[in-house]
Amino acid sequence: MESQLKQLQIEALEKIEKAADLKVLNEIRIAYLGKKGPITEVLRGMGKLSAEERPKMGALGNDVRSAITEKLAEKQKVLEEAAVAKQLAAETIDVTLPGRPIRVGNHHPLTKTVEEIEDLFIGMGYTVAEGPEVEQDYYNFEALNLPKDHPARDMQDSFYITEEMLLRTQTSPVQVRTMEKYNGKGPVKIICPGKVYRRDHDDATHSHQFMQIEGLAVAENITMADLKGTLEVFAKKMFGENREIRLRPSFFPFTEPSVEMDISCMICEGEGCNVCKQTGWIEILGAGMVHPNVLKMSGFDPEKYTGFAFGMGAERIAMLKYGVDDIRHFYTNDVRFLKQFGLHE
Repeated sequence: MESQLKQLQIEALEKIEKAADLKVLNEIRIAYLGKKGPITEVLRGMGKLSAEERPKMGALGNDVRSAITEKLAEKQKVLEEAAVAKQLAAETIDVTLPGRPIRVGNHHPLTKTVEEIEDLFIGMGYTVAEGPEVEQDYYNFEALNLPKDHPARDMQDSFYITEEMLLRTQTSPVQVRTMEKYNGKGPVKIICPGKVYRRDHDDATHSHQFMQIEGLAVAENITMADLKGTLEVFAKKMFGENREIRLRPSFFPFTEPSVEMDISCMICEGEGCNVCKQTGWIEILGAGMVHPNVLKMSGFDPEKYTGFAFGMGAERIAMLKYGVDDIRHFYTNDVRFLKQFGLHE
């Protein structure tokens, strides 16, 4: 039994010395020191020994276990240090290498356009107003002089949720809600940017969701001349001081009279080109004097107050300003397109 124990010690120490990694070392630990290991098996035969031999073999067994355990600890420390050294070598960083450039993001062209328009009108004394995108039929149509049976409702193919709730087709409901808050006392000067929704086929110039920016001014003695002057300032600030504007008669249920505004083509300077279809003019927005019925339904006395309103598509303004030929570029998130609108502009 003594020779067996000493032989097992020699074998174990040799294997520990040759162990190449911590996994193998642990397998050796289990093989020799485990409950089913050869040392345990040998010591189970102590019952056959005499009373004088048992203490001697017990002490020898403990010595063998201690020698193996000590050797395992030494080898484990060596292997762990080697593993750390190997990892550090693999993760070495060359601090002399140049850093990787970080690409700085830009404002989206639509965001740039909306913020520029907001800043322009804020400078003229307007405030920015917002409202819900899921809107009541009353605010989206009826309060804007479009009763249930009005044929002009067909001009805006809407996304209805219930008979009385829909995704707003314009930001005009914000104007109505704001006028109600003023309780019939002016002046009111607001600009209303936001998303609107219409059942439309997406193509190069149309989208079922787009950004609309509307403006409203209500006070005593506001005239069409005030509207024209405001729109002229807007056109020159957005598209250049050389821009000219013209107002053409049109129809909108919530304004009377109503007009469409054109600006002189910035490509050909009014000479005629493919962009302006050889006319020298580009249609840009709709506007008009607020209809007396709209004023009355919003709590204002149309005998005392007048006002004007205008509405434009942010995408159309951005397309003209930046020379974009397809509205879908604004929504497809193509980095090649978006990176053109850098901070240097």
